[in-house]
Amino acid sequence: MRGLTLLLALTLVGGAPAIAGALEDGRAAYDRGDYAAALAAWKPLAEHGDVDAEFWMGALYDLGRGVPRDLAAAVVWYRRAAEHGSAMAQYNLAHMYEQGEGVSPEYAMAAAVAWYRRAANQGYTYAQGNLGALYATGRGVRRDDVQAYKWFTLAGVAKNRDFVAARMTAEQIAAAESEIKAWKAKPER
Repeated sequence: MRGLTLLLALTLVGGAPAIAGALEDGRAAYDRGDYAAALAAWKPLAEHGDVDAEFWMGALYDLGRGVPRDLAAAVVWYRRAAEHGSAMAQYNLAHMYEQGEGVSPEYAMAAAVAWYRRAANQGYTYAQGNLGALYATGRGVRRDDVQAYKWFTLAGVAKNRDFVAARMTAEQIAAAESEIKAWKAKPER
Protein backbone atom coordinates (compact mmCIF):
# COMPACT_ATOMS: atom_id res chain seq x y z
CA MET A 1 0.00 0.00 0.00
CA ARG A 2 2.93 2.35 0.67
CA GLY A 3 3.90 1.96 -2.99
CA LEU A 4 0.40 3.12 -3.90
CA THR A 5 0.87 6.18 -1.70
CA LEU A 6 4.15 6.97 -3.42
CA LEU A 7 2.50 6.51 -6.82
CA LEU A 8 -0.38 8.73 -5.74
CA ALA A 9 2.05 11.39 -4.59
CA LEU A 10 3.90 11.20 -7.90
CA THR A 11 0.63 11.60 -9.77
CA LEU A 12 -0.60 14.49 -7.65
CA VAL A 13 2.64 16.41 -7.87
CA GLY A 14 2.99 15.63 -11.57
CA GLY A 15 -0.41 17.14 -12.31
CA ALA A 16 0.47 20.51 -10.77
CA PRO A 17 1.54 23.38 -12.99
CA ALA A 18 5.30 23.72 -13.30
CA ILE A 19 6.70 26.39 -11.02
CA ALA A 20 10.40 27.27 -11.13
CA GLY A 21 12.31 26.09 -8.08
CA ALA A 22 14.49 23.38 -6.69
CA LEU A 23 11.56 21.24 -5.53
CA GLU A 24 10.07 21.25 -9.03
CA ASP A 25 13.52 20.72 -10.59
CA GLY A 26 13.89 17.64 -8.41
CA ARG A 27 10.47 16.45 -9.49
CA ALA A 28 11.34 16.87 -13.17
CA ALA A 29 14.59 14.97 -12.64
CA TYR A 30 12.72 12.22 -10.79
CA ASP A 31 10.23 11.93 -13.66
CA ARG A 32 13.15 11.55 -16.12
CA GLY A 33 14.62 8.81 -13.96
CA ASP A 34 17.58 11.03 -13.03
CA TYR A 35 17.41 10.20 -9.35
CA ALA A 36 20.87 11.61 -8.62
CA ALA A 37 19.70 15.02 -9.86
CA ALA A 38 16.49 14.70 -7.83
CA LEU A 39 18.57 13.91 -4.76
CA ALA A 40 20.83 16.91 -5.42
CA ALA A 41 17.80 19.21 -5.74
CA TRP A 42 15.86 17.89 -2.74
CA LYS A 43 18.56 17.22 -0.15
CA PRO A 44 19.47 20.88 0.58
CA LEU A 45 15.78 21.77 0.81
CA ALA A 46 15.09 18.82 3.11
CA GLU A 47 18.05 19.69 5.32
CA HIS A 48 16.50 23.15 5.76
CA GLY A 49 13.09 21.77 6.74
CA ASP A 50 11.10 21.78 3.49
CA VAL A 51 8.39 19.22 4.29
CA ASP A 52 7.85 18.14 0.68
CA ALA A 53 11.57 17.64 0.10
CA GLU A 54 11.77 15.67 3.36
CA PHE A 55 9.01 13.38 2.11
CA TRP A 56 10.75 12.85 -1.23
CA MET A 57 14.06 12.11 0.49
CA GLY A 58 12.25 9.40 2.42
CA ALA A 59 10.83 8.05 -0.82
CA LEU A 60 14.27 7.97 -2.48
CA TYR A 61 15.72 5.93 0.38
CA ASP A 62 12.59 3.80 0.70
CA LEU A 63 12.71 2.83 -2.97
CA GLY A 64 16.48 2.92 -3.42
CA ARG A 65 16.40 5.51 -6.18
CA GLY A 66 19.58 7.57 -6.54
CA VAL A 67 20.82 6.12 -3.26
CA PRO A 68 21.26 2.59 -1.92
CA ARG A 69 17.97 1.39 -0.45
CA ASP A 70 18.16 2.25 3.24
CA LEU A 71 14.96 1.80 5.23
CA ALA A 72 16.42 3.35 8.38
CA ALA A 73 17.29 6.51 6.41
CA ALA A 74 13.80 6.46 4.87
CA VAL A 75 12.34 6.38 8.39
CA VAL A 76 14.45 9.40 9.40
CA TRP A 77 13.26 11.48 6.45
CA TYR A 78 9.64 10.33 6.66
CA ARG A 79 9.66 11.14 10.40
CA ARG A 80 10.93 14.67 9.74
CA ALA A 81 8.19 15.26 7.16
CA ALA A 82 5.61 13.55 9.40
CA GLU A 83 6.52 15.79 12.34
CA HIS A 84 6.07 18.77 10.01
CA GLY A 85 2.51 17.62 9.30
CA SER A 86 2.74 15.64 6.04
CA ALA A 87 -0.11 13.10 6.08
CA MET A 88 1.57 11.04 3.33
CA ALA A 89 4.77 10.85 5.37
CA GLN A 90 2.78 9.98 8.51
CA TYR A 91 1.10 7.17 6.60
CA ASN A 92 4.35 5.83 5.12
CA LEU A 93 6.06 6.03 8.51
CA ALA A 94 3.16 4.22 10.19
CA HIS A 95 3.31 1.50 7.53
CA MET A 96 7.05 1.07 8.11
CA TYR A 97 6.44 0.69 11.84
CA GLU A 98 3.61 -1.75 11.22
CA GLN A 99 5.81 -3.86 8.95
CA GLY A 100 8.92 -3.48 11.13
CA GLU A 101 10.89 -1.91 8.26
CA GLY A 102 13.86 0.24 9.26
CA VAL A 103 12.66 0.55 12.85
CA SER A 104 13.25 -1.14 16.17
CA PRO A 105 10.49 -3.66 16.87
CA GLU A 106 10.07 -2.32 20.41
CA TYR A 107 6.87 -0.26 20.54
CA ALA A 108 6.53 -0.52 16.74
CA MET A 109 2.78 -1.16 16.73
CA ALA A 110 2.11 1.66 19.19
CA ALA A 111 4.06 3.99 16.91
CA ALA A 112 2.22 2.68 13.84
CA VAL A 113 -1.13 3.37 15.48
CA ALA A 114 -0.07 6.87 16.53
CA TRP A 115 1.16 7.83 13.05
CA TYR A 116 -1.85 6.30 11.28
CA ARG A 117 -4.09 8.27 13.67
CA ARG A 118 -2.32 11.56 12.89
CA ALA A 119 -2.70 11.00 9.14
CA ALA A 120 -6.28 9.72 9.53
CA ASN A 121 -7.23 12.78 11.56
CA GLN A 122 -6.09 14.91 8.63
CA GLY A 123 -8.49 13.01 6.37
CA TYR A 124 -5.89 10.79 4.70
CA THR A 125 -8.06 7.95 3.38
CA TYR A 126 -5.45 5.16 3.32
CA ALA A 127 -4.53 5.86 6.94
CA GLN A 128 -8.21 5.86 7.91
CA GLY A 129 -8.66 2.43 6.34
CA ASN A 130 -5.55 1.02 7.99
CA LEU A 131 -6.56 2.45 11.36
CA GLY A 132 -10.00 0.86 10.92
CA ALA A 133 -8.32 -2.48 10.24
CA LEU A 134 -6.22 -2.21 13.39
CA TYR A 135 -9.32 -1.49 15.48
CA ALA A 136 -11.28 -4.30 13.78
CA THR A 137 -8.58 -6.87 14.54
CA GLY A 138 -7.22 -5.51 17.80
CA ARG A 139 -3.72 -5.30 16.35
CA GLY A 140 -1.76 -2.66 18.26
CA VAL A 141 -4.92 -1.42 19.99
CA ARG A 142 -7.80 -2.86 21.97
CA ARG A 143 -10.37 -4.19 19.50
CA ASP A 144 -13.08 -1.55 19.14
CA ASP A 145 -15.82 -2.10 16.58
CA VAL A 146 -17.21 1.43 17.00
CA GLN A 147 -13.84 2.91 16.05
CA ALA A 148 -13.35 0.36 13.25
CA TYR A 149 -16.78 1.20 11.82
CA LYS A 150 -16.06 4.94 12.05
CA TRP A 151 -12.68 4.77 10.32
CA PHE A 152 -13.87 2.35 7.63
CA THR A 153 -16.83 4.65 6.91
CA LEU A 154 -14.64 7.75 6.71
CA ALA A 155 -12.24 5.86 4.40
CA GLY A 156 -15.12 4.79 2.16
CA VAL A 157 -14.40 1.09 2.69
CA ALA A 158 -18.01 -0.12 2.79
CA LYS A 159 -17.20 -3.83 2.59
CA ASN A 160 -15.01 -3.69 5.70
CA ARG A 161 -17.49 -1.41 7.50
CA ASP A 162 -20.32 -3.86 6.75
CA PHE A 163 -18.23 -6.79 8.00
CA VAL A 164 -17.70 -5.02 11.33
CA ALA A 165 -21.33 -3.84 11.47
CA ALA A 166 -22.50 -7.46 11.33
CA ARG A 167 -21.03 -8.06 14.79
CA MET A 168 -22.19 -4.76 16.32
CA THR A 169 -25.31 -3.89 18.27
CA ALA A 170 -27.68 -1.15 17.12
CA GLU A 171 -26.40 1.02 19.96
CA GLN A 172 -22.80 0.59 18.83
CA ILE A 173 -23.70 1.51 15.25
CA ALA A 174 -25.56 4.59 16.50
CA ALA A 175 -22.52 5.60 18.57
CA ALA A 176 -20.25 5.17 15.53
CA GLU A 177 -22.62 7.18 13.32
CA SER A 178 -22.65 9.95 15.92
CA GLU A 179 -18.83 10.06 15.93
CA ILE A 180 -18.79 10.14 12.11
CA LYS A 181 -21.16 13.13 12.04
CA ALA A 182 -19.05 15.00 14.58
CA TRP A 183 -15.72 14.20 12.87
CA LYS A 184 -13.82 16.95 11.04
CA ALA A 185 -10.41 16.71 9.41
CA LYS A 186 -7.68 18.59 11.26
CA PRO A 187 -4.89 19.57 8.86
CA GLU A 188 -1.50 19.93 10.56
CA ARG A 189 0.06 22.17 7.95
